[in-house]
Amino acid sequence: MYPFTPGSFAPKNGWYVAAFCHEIGEELLSRWILNEPVVLYRKEDGTAVAVQGRCPHRHFPLGASKRVGDAIQCGYHGITFDAAGKCTFVPSQQTIPGVYCIKAYPLVERGLWAWIWPGDPAKADESLIPTLDEIGFGGPDFHAKPFYYHHVEGRYQLLNDNLLDLTHLGYLHRTSIGTPDDAATPETRDTSDRRISSRRHMRNTPKQPVAEARIDFDGPVDRVSGMDFFFPGFHAGIGEMRVSEGHERAGELLNSSRVWHAVTPAKRHTTNYFFAMGSADRQGVEDMVDYLRPVLEEDIFATVEIEKIVQTIDTLPPELMLKSDGTAVLGRRKLQQMMDVEAADGVAS
Repeated sequence: MYPFTPGSFAPKNGWYVAAFCHEIGEELLSRWILNEPVVLYRKEDGTAVAVQGRCPHRHFPLGASKRVGDAIQCGYHGITFDAAGKCTFVPSQQTIPGVYCIKAYPLVERGLWAWIWPGDPAKADESLIPTLDEIGFGGPDFHAKPFYYHHVEGRYQLLNDNLLDLTHLGYLHRTSIGTPDDAATPETRDTSDRRISSRRHMRNTPKQPVAEARIDFDGPVDRVSGMDFFFPGFHAGIGEMRVSEGHERAGELLNSSRVWHAVTPAKRHTTNYFFAMGSADRQGVEDMVDYLRPVLEEDIFATVEIEKIVQTIDTLPPELMLKSDGTAVLGRRKLQQMMDVEAADGVAS
């Protein structure tokens, strides 16, 4: 499946965002994750849990069923499963077959997000979740806010590609958050076994349209724009603006913010997309909730329209790659490597 080798979809052994923490409550929350239905809820003690979202009897959706204490009772035939996935009640018989159980997924709440491990639970190492320091989250005066969740009608890698190639900012988002220098400025990269980092340092550049009415400075600025991609699906973005050299206020910090994009495969051609923002400027973050909504819609529009085209082509022609695609290619290769390792482990077992 584009752009991976035939039969490849998404790495399973990795931490993905399943939901914002505030989305999970007493009510059952249904969400497709890596082509599997999942149900999230909080037990009576407040612990968030994630279990398989289909009953093994007739595949009825458990998210459309009901809570019975900390358990879920299937709305079709009343078969009941506890928060660990164990079947505890079958109304039509006294004995419970040992095969009657559902998956219970490792789930960790960190920052604004609830992180799920869809793969082998024995390999669910919490140290692989990005730390709050790594993603620029925190500090005594820092204000972080979840903005939006979108169910996107496009495969997840299209959104990853979008976030790994920020040259589109000056064109797709030219009326809001980007300028042509977002594409013209050379990119620097740094990689590790957990993430890819990309930065553009723009000197003596015009402010973006979003800053014209919000930043108290009239003149050229120095901007830093970049993204850290933590495998397999979390992007932590940085934006910083200072007064350029040659001005009496040179070096003064005008704005600094963080944005976070979580890209979690839903079904094979749909995606769970979570966006959040943080800054020491509390009011600035609140003001961005409505302002950035149409900006994210532009990215979603591009993803959906590309998906429509990709699905109509029987044999995709080779992509005509550009120098600016280097970071996206590194991201694709890493995800393919993760899938290849999982496939080899499956054969070995």
